[in-house]
Amino acid sequence: MRHCVKATFGSPVRRSPRTIGHCTMRQILILAIAVLVAGGYLARYADKAVVEAPGSQAAAVQVSEQPRQSSVGQHKMELVSGRDGHFRVDARVDGRQIGFMVDTGASLVILRETDAANVGLHPMPRDYTAIVSTANGRIKAAPAKLERIEVGDITVFDVPALVLPDEALSQNLLGVSFLSRLRRYEYADGRMVLEQ
Repeated sequence: MRHCVKATFGSPVRRSPRTIGHCTMRQILILAIAVLVAGGYLARYADKAVVEAPGSQAAAVQVSEQPRQSSVGQHKMELVSGRDGHFRVDARVDGRQIGFMVDTGASLVILRETDAANVGLHPMPRDYTAIVSTANGRIKAAPAKLERIEVGDITVFDVPALVLPDEALSQNLLGVSFLSRLRRYEYADGRMVLEQ
């Protein structure tokens, strides 16, 4: 294998045209790899720079009882986790304001009976036909469909849900039946981005 040779101390070095082409190709290849690696790193951090507003580091350091919700842009929302590490959000369900904890482990949106009644859902005992497993064991739930859930500028229609007795659930859960209808949702470093 021939190597690229540099002239030292002004001494002339003769190279064949084939050696020069080989050296030039190697240099182009090395440059291309360097550009790809640099581009990969820049692309990795470009989204983060666009999503975070100026001064967001200072806001993240502030301790507040309520997590911050900020509309980042049209059909995009950024949530900051609370002290307990959970993401909470106020949503409008069929026009009524309801608080949720975002739960990527819940298959469906889950409403407590009290909040379900506030949006006009009043399941009868015979409607509790689904069995769900919770941390407290198995429990009956009533399947439902929510016409519309709005979180900031994000709106999802016809969302499958379950209604559970208040004693079985301490808070409403915004589960995967809502999240899966988004273009993307991701969370890292105490932040969650929802995008439609």
